[in-house]
Amino acid sequence: MLKKPKVLILTAKYGNGHVQVSKTLVKQCKDMGIEEVVVSDLYAESNPVFTEITQYLYLKSFTIGKQFYRMFYYGVDKIYNKKLLTLYFKLGNKRLFELIEKEQPDLIINTFPIFVVPEYRRRTGHMIPTFNVLTDFCLHKIWVHQNIDKYYVASKRVKEKVMSLGIHPASVKVTGIPIRSVFEENLDKNEICRKYGLDPNKKILLVMAGAHGVLKNVKELCESFIEDQNLQTVVVCGNNAALKENLETITGKNVRNLKLLGYVERVDELFRVASCMVTKPGGITLSEAAAVGVPVILFKPVPGQEKENALFFEENEAAVVVNRSEEVYETVSSLLKDDKKLKRMKRNIKRLHHPNSSLTIMEDILREASLFKENKFIKAQ
Repeated sequence: MLKKPKVLILTAKYGNGHVQVSKTLVKQCKDMGIEEVVVSDLYAESNPVFTEITQYLYLKSFTIGKQFYRMFYYGVDKIYNKKLLTLYFKLGNKRLFELIEKEQPDLIINTFPIFVVPEYRRRTGHMIPTFNVLTDFCLHKIWVHQNIDKYYVASKRVKEKVMSLGIHPASVKVTGIPIRSVFEENLDKNEICRKYGLDPNKKILLVMAGAHGVLKNVKELCESFIEDQNLQTVVVCGNNAALKENLETITGKNVRNLKLLGYVERVDELFRVASCMVTKPGGITLSEAAAVGVPVILFKPVPGQEKENALFFEENEAAVVVNRSEEVYETVSSLLKDDKKLKRMKRNIKRLHHPNSSLTIMEDILREASLFKENKFIKAQ
């Protein structure tokens, strides 16, 4: 096995998931005594203006640009083998050469589908073990390339889809998506309730509003639930100070029924005490929900990986998908009154969890990288 290799992790800031997975893998490396870990947002470093524009368009896809993103996500999948993707194959090429020359990594991990990395081997013949850690419960073809040595995926279904593109079964491992270790700790729920001023004897609805918002009508939703004396609604506004300030106007006499929070470092604590959660179906959030076992209501998934994630969880009876704002209240209210369904969803979502994913992935990567090096040495002899 490679002794304390130098690791290069490549990511991109299209959503928080890819970066979050990178951070989790960095921590896992440190915990394993691997100190030399370099993280690069390759596209931002090589094409900052282009990246800024495309990231802006990505964010807009959650509101006004859904059809644009639908065409991009499914369209790129269809033109996978055509010349129109030539530009994407070369994006970040110069910066990658500079990184490899400077850092001399022993292995490369991608938490974003960066095609220039496996293409680097094809063009140069320089053999660096390269691994893809997929960050959703679905597959887009741009993750798959003949010069990726192994894939780490969220589910058996994703593995089957990777294999259907001609990848050998031994090169795909079902590990789950790496999440922060705090989500796998055992904590006292009563202590958490005391910390946040919540009543453990009442149902708790957690709404993950976030910087870009989950619901357009979150204020109306809170107003509907605030009158229910047997329910506590907790809204995490993230860094969206304007949303938090707007919601503060409706607390009135029922301040105990509505908890408004900004950025929460230990959001895992709220996941643990929630009866159910309204959120967007990002791969990381769903993996975190699965680890804790909180039923999820997924609102209006954006076409692309969000929609595919949502369908997967819905098919496994681990989530309820709502596509119309006016249906959210009725859906949440109905679910909170159905203890049997809540328990069934809790059980089903926990079945989708793969414990200690980051450790499993890094141990396997080190083993594969060591075998790669040995085979390379044997061939050289």
